[in-house]
Amino acid sequence: MTEISFSSRAYCKIILHTAKYPHCAVNGLLLAKQKNRIDGKFTEICIEDAIPLFHICLHVSPLAEIALALVNFHAKSEGLVIAGYYLANENINDVSIDKPAHRIADWVAENYGNTLLVVVDNKELRPSMNLNPLKISQYVDGKWKPKATTDVSYEKGVTHTDVLYSLLKAEEYRNLYDFDNHLDDVTLNWQNCKLNKTIEQAMEKYK
Repeated sequence: MTEISFSSRAYCKIILHTAKYPHCAVNGLLLAKQKNRIDGKFTEICIEDAIPLFHICLHVSPLAEIALALVNFHAKSEGLVIAGYYLANENINDVSIDKPAHRIADWVAENYGNTLLVVVDNKELRPSMNLNPLKISQYVDGKWKPKATTDVSYEKGVTHTDVLYSLLKAEEYRNLYDFDNHLDDVTLNWQNCKLNKTIEQAMEKYK
Protein backbone atom coordinates (compact mmCIF):
# COMPACT_ATOMS: atom_id res chain seq x y z
CA MET A 1 0.00 0.00 0.00
CA THR A 2 1.32 3.44 -0.92
CA GLU A 3 1.79 5.87 1.96
CA ILE A 4 0.31 9.29 1.14
CA SER A 5 0.91 12.55 2.97
CA PHE A 6 0.22 16.23 2.27
CA SER A 7 2.31 19.16 3.45
CA SER A 8 0.55 22.14 5.01
CA ARG A 9 1.59 24.24 2.03
CA ALA A 10 0.00 21.92 -0.52
CA TYR A 11 -3.24 21.46 1.43
CA CYS A 12 -3.72 25.17 2.13
CA LYS A 13 -3.00 26.24 -1.45
CA ILE A 14 -5.58 23.83 -2.87
CA ILE A 15 -8.22 25.27 -0.53
CA LEU A 16 -7.16 28.90 -1.09
CA HIS A 17 -7.29 28.44 -4.88
CA THR A 18 -10.82 27.10 -4.56
CA ALA A 19 -11.83 29.88 -2.15
CA LYS A 20 -10.50 32.61 -4.44
CA TYR A 21 -12.83 31.56 -7.26
CA PRO A 22 -16.04 30.21 -5.68
CA HIS A 23 -17.89 30.99 -8.92
CA CYS A 24 -15.45 29.05 -11.14
CA ALA A 25 -13.97 25.63 -11.56
CA VAL A 26 -10.25 25.53 -10.74
CA ASN A 27 -7.44 23.04 -11.25
CA GLY A 28 -3.78 22.51 -10.46
CA LEU A 29 -0.88 20.11 -10.14
CA LEU A 30 0.63 18.39 -7.11
CA LEU A 31 4.39 18.15 -6.62
CA ALA A 32 5.96 15.39 -4.55
CA LYS A 33 9.29 14.22 -3.25
CA GLN A 34 10.75 11.23 -5.07
CA LYS A 35 10.66 8.50 -2.45
CA ASN A 36 10.91 4.72 -2.62
CA ARG A 37 10.10 4.03 -6.25
CA ILE A 38 9.62 0.37 -7.14
CA ASP A 39 8.93 -0.68 -10.74
CA GLY A 40 8.27 2.93 -11.69
CA LYS A 41 5.69 3.46 -8.94
CA PHE A 42 5.85 5.38 -5.68
CA THR A 43 5.51 3.42 -2.46
CA GLU A 44 5.53 6.70 -0.55
CA ILE A 45 4.00 9.92 -1.93
CA CYS A 46 4.77 13.08 0.02
CA ILE A 47 2.91 15.97 -1.62
CA GLU A 48 5.08 19.01 -0.92
CA ASP A 49 3.44 21.71 -3.03
CA ALA A 50 0.39 22.54 -5.12
CA ILE A 51 0.72 24.62 -8.29
CA PRO A 52 -2.52 26.43 -9.28
CA LEU A 53 -3.18 26.16 -13.02
CA PHE A 54 -6.40 27.75 -14.28
CA HIS A 55 -9.80 29.15 -13.32
CA ILE A 56 -11.04 30.38 -16.73
CA CYS A 57 -10.32 27.85 -19.47
CA LEU A 58 -9.21 24.78 -17.59
CA HIS A 59 -8.56 22.52 -20.54
CA VAL A 60 -7.28 24.67 -23.42
CA SER A 61 -4.63 22.28 -24.74
CA PRO A 62 -1.87 24.72 -25.84
CA LEU A 63 -2.00 26.61 -22.53
CA ALA A 64 -2.17 23.40 -20.54
CA GLU A 65 0.86 22.01 -22.39
CA ILE A 66 2.87 25.18 -21.74
CA ALA A 67 1.89 25.13 -18.06
CA LEU A 68 2.78 21.46 -17.71
CA ALA A 69 6.20 22.08 -19.27
CA LEU A 70 6.92 25.04 -16.98
CA VAL A 71 5.75 23.23 -13.87
CA ASN A 72 7.75 20.15 -14.81
CA PHE A 73 10.91 22.27 -15.17
CA HIS A 74 10.20 24.00 -11.86
CA ALA A 75 9.59 20.68 -10.10
CA LYS A 76 12.87 19.23 -11.30
CA SER A 77 14.75 22.33 -10.14
CA GLU A 78 13.29 21.75 -6.65
CA GLY A 79 14.03 18.03 -6.62
CA LEU A 80 10.33 17.21 -7.00
CA VAL A 81 8.09 15.49 -9.54
CA ILE A 82 4.55 16.12 -10.77
CA ALA A 83 2.69 13.45 -8.84
CA GLY A 84 -0.97 14.45 -8.99
CA TYR A 85 -3.75 16.69 -10.22
CA TYR A 86 -6.49 18.53 -8.32
CA LEU A 87 -9.72 20.20 -9.33
CA ALA A 88 -12.80 21.85 -7.88
CA ASN A 89 -15.93 22.05 -10.00
CA GLU A 90 -18.09 25.13 -10.54
CA ASN A 91 -21.26 23.50 -9.19
CA ILE A 92 -21.21 23.23 -5.39
CA ASN A 93 -22.73 19.73 -5.52
CA ASP A 94 -20.47 18.42 -8.28
CA VAL A 95 -17.58 16.12 -7.34
CA SER A 96 -17.37 14.45 -10.75
CA ILE A 97 -14.32 14.34 -13.01
CA ASP A 98 -14.85 15.26 -16.66
CA LYS A 99 -12.95 13.80 -19.61
CA PRO A 100 -10.50 16.72 -20.08
CA ALA A 101 -9.55 16.50 -16.40
CA HIS A 102 -9.02 12.77 -16.76
CA ARG A 103 -6.71 13.37 -19.73
CA ILE A 104 -4.38 15.55 -17.66
CA ALA A 105 -4.56 13.21 -14.66
CA ASP A 106 -3.90 10.20 -16.91
CA TRP A 107 -0.89 11.99 -18.41
CA VAL A 108 0.54 12.49 -14.94
CA ALA A 109 -0.11 8.84 -14.09
CA GLU A 110 1.51 7.59 -17.29
CA ASN A 111 4.64 9.61 -16.59
CA TYR A 112 4.91 9.17 -12.83
CA GLY A 113 3.11 5.97 -11.97
CA ASN A 114 1.14 5.56 -8.76
CA THR A 115 -0.14 9.13 -8.58
CA LEU A 116 -3.09 11.07 -7.15
CA LEU A 117 -6.29 12.69 -8.36
CA VAL A 118 -7.90 15.09 -5.87
CA VAL A 119 -11.41 16.56 -6.09
CA VAL A 120 -12.49 19.33 -3.71
CA ASP A 121 -15.96 18.82 -2.24
CA ASN A 122 -17.25 22.40 -2.35
CA LYS A 123 -20.05 21.62 0.12
CA GLU A 124 -17.46 21.17 2.85
CA LEU A 125 -15.74 24.52 2.26
CA ARG A 126 -16.41 27.00 5.03
CA PRO A 127 -14.28 29.28 7.24
CA SER A 128 -14.17 26.72 10.04
CA MET A 129 -14.15 23.25 8.48
CA ASN A 130 -14.93 20.19 10.55
CA LEU A 131 -14.46 17.77 7.66
CA ASN A 132 -11.63 17.43 5.17
CA PRO A 133 -13.04 18.48 1.75
CA LEU A 134 -10.46 16.57 -0.31
CA LYS A 135 -11.67 13.42 -2.09
CA ILE A 136 -8.57 11.52 -3.14
CA SER A 137 -8.13 8.74 -5.69
CA GLN A 138 -4.96 6.91 -6.67
CA TYR A 139 -3.95 5.40 -9.99
CA VAL A 140 -3.51 1.69 -9.34
CA ASP A 141 -3.30 -1.04 -11.98
CA GLY A 142 -4.65 1.24 -14.70
CA LYS A 143 -7.62 2.57 -12.71
CA TRP A 144 -8.38 5.47 -10.38
CA LYS A 145 -9.32 4.01 -7.02
CA PRO A 146 -10.72 6.06 -4.10
CA LYS A 147 -8.58 6.33 -0.97
CA ALA A 148 -10.07 6.20 2.49
CA THR A 149 -9.49 9.36 4.53
CA THR A 150 -7.69 7.23 7.10
CA ASP A 151 -5.08 6.28 4.47
CA VAL A 152 -3.94 9.89 3.97
CA SER A 153 -2.01 11.95 6.51
CA TYR A 154 -1.55 15.72 6.75
CA GLU A 155 1.44 17.59 8.12
CA LYS A 156 0.93 18.80 11.69
CA GLY A 157 -2.77 17.94 11.43
CA VAL A 158 -3.41 21.00 9.27
CA THR A 159 -6.98 19.89 8.52
CA HIS A 160 -7.84 20.20 12.21
CA THR A 161 -6.11 23.43 13.23
CA ASP A 162 -6.81 27.14 13.12
CA VAL A 163 -4.23 27.69 10.38
CA LEU A 164 -6.57 27.54 7.41
CA TYR A 165 -9.21 29.56 9.25
CA SER A 166 -6.65 32.30 9.89
CA LEU A 167 -5.59 32.33 6.24
CA LEU A 168 -9.17 32.51 4.99
CA LYS A 169 -10.09 35.20 7.52
CA ALA A 170 -7.10 37.27 6.38
CA GLU A 171 -8.22 36.72 2.76
CA GLU A 172 -4.80 35.36 1.83
CA TYR A 173 -6.41 33.70 -1.18
CA ARG A 174 -6.18 37.13 -2.81
CA ASN A 175 -2.41 36.63 -2.82
CA LEU A 176 -2.58 33.30 -4.64
CA TYR A 177 -1.87 33.44 -8.38
CA ASP A 178 -2.54 30.78 -10.98
CA PHE A 179 -1.49 30.66 -14.64
CA ASP A 180 -4.55 32.67 -15.73
CA ASN A 181 -3.40 35.48 -13.41
CA HIS A 182 0.16 35.13 -14.69
CA LEU A 183 -0.96 35.36 -18.33
CA ASP A 184 -2.82 38.59 -17.52
CA ASP A 185 0.16 40.04 -15.65
CA VAL A 186 3.54 38.30 -15.84
CA THR A 187 4.63 39.93 -12.57
CA LEU A 188 2.15 37.68 -10.74
CA ASN A 189 4.25 34.61 -9.97
CA TRP A 190 2.46 31.25 -10.28
CA GLN A 191 5.08 29.73 -7.95
CA ASN A 192 3.52 31.81 -5.12
CA CYS A 193 6.75 32.20 -3.15
CA LYS A 194 5.32 34.94 -0.92
CA LEU A 195 2.19 32.95 -0.10
CA ASN A 196 4.31 29.87 0.64
CA LYS A 197 6.14 31.85 3.33
CA THR A 198 2.86 33.17 4.73
CA ILE A 199 1.54 29.62 5.11
CA GLU A 200 4.75 28.48 6.80
CA GLN A 201 4.56 31.39 9.24
CA ALA A 202 0.94 30.56 10.03
CA MET A 203 1.86 26.94 10.71
CA GLU A 204 4.61 28.02 13.09
CA LYS A 205 2.16 30.27 14.93
CA TYR A 206 -0.48 27.61 15.43
CA LYS A 207 1.60 24.45 15.76
